[in-house]
Amino acid sequence: MRITILTGAGISADSGIATFRDADGLWENHRVEDVASPAAFRRDPQLVQRFYDLRREAVQQAEPNAAHRALAKLERELGAAHGDDAVTIITQNIDDLHERGGSRNVIHMHGELLSALCTSCEGRHRWKGSLIDGPDCPSCGIATLRPDIVWFGENIYHTEAIYRALEDCDVFAVIGTSGQVYPAAGLAAEAAQRGARTVLLNLESTGGLFDDEQLGPAAEIVPVWVDELLTEI
Repeated sequence: MRITILTGAGISADSGIATFRDADGLWENHRVEDVASPAAFRRDPQLVQRFYDLRREAVQQAEPNAAHRALAKLERELGAAHGDDAVTIITQNIDDLHERGGSRNVIHMHGELLSALCTSCEGRHRWKGSLIDGPDCPSCGIATLRPDIVWFGENIYHTEAIYRALEDCDVFAVIGTSGQVYPAAGLAAEAAQRGARTVLLNLESTGGLFDDEQLGPAAEIVPVWVDELLTEI
């Protein structure tokens, strides 16, 4: 039995992490093009660094919720019976709440807030502090660190690992994201084509695009789903 799970902003919403965009199209009061693209960083690096510094600080103050802990329980109990790779989480989120909730097999397709990328030597470093003052890269000593985040126009991380996780999974679950747009829609379709049962756990339905849909806040419905799944197995 292998389960692959794609998580989005909805799983971290109950931990107080703001969703990707508000209803008015803004991202925490900023236009996306002003804070989440290479062009924005070239145009106003101070604004971009300040934005991510604040998000990095906020994430470290947040705590994993019941949904994060339930997925860690699933990995722990299923892994004991079927091996360490029995559960893989692919997350669109850039927080570390899955890891702090206890999950180990996590793929961050959009990067991580608690990581800094050097544009000079391409070194990556765990980073909990500020970047706005231009600290030196621990590897090369040049002050060219940026958030290790996939911005618009950049390629997602870990593509090969993501598709390996789809190859022979028995269940593909989408949690806290609509499942109707890329990458969720593409990954769900790929998993279904390979024979996986697809499940959506989200606030809103997609109208039958998945084999099973369970609707509600992630912190409420994910623990129930995990317990039911473990009972079935």
